[in-house]
Amino acid sequence: MDWNGVRRLWEKWASNNLGSSGGPAVVSVFCQPLKAALLINYDPTGPSRLVSTIAEQEGIKADPTEISQFISFVKRNKLQTESFFIGPNQYLVTSIHENWFCARCMNSAKHSGEGAIVMQTSAFLLVGLYEGSIGSASRAMMAVDQFTGQLSRRNY
Repeated sequence: MDWNGVRRLWEKWASNNLGSSGGPAVVSVFCQPLKAALLINYDPTGPSRLVSTIAEQEGIKADPTEISQFISFVKRNKLQTESFFIGPNQYLVTSIHENWFCARCMNSAKHSGEGAIVMQTSAFLLVGLYEGSIGSASRAMMAVDQFTGQLSRRNY
């Protein structure tokens, strides 16, 4: 794996797509679509001794133990019957697709809500966290899809 290539892609993508929501005075069209993101090294077909690690993170300081629990959630593949945690937030899956799923935060303090989009490539899980509702979710989806597309084109 070309880790330098992954890092360059991440840095360029993160600088264009991650940031604060800007508050109510900022028009939403100028906001970054994601408030945080995690890139997790993940190979579901690899040996069980292969531990998933956080390859990159921005806007969040993820705990390796909670990421391990999140990976277990994904591996169990009971997305419709269980919830998962990232940081202090608990998420419930709302939409499941072939290589990705969406979730809404169940304990958000934000009036407009919060959500997560999780996409899988052959070697990674990308978790994008956003604030807001339908419009925010659409922008977040496009941002996450853009990065996973870049990874897939390079066979990462």
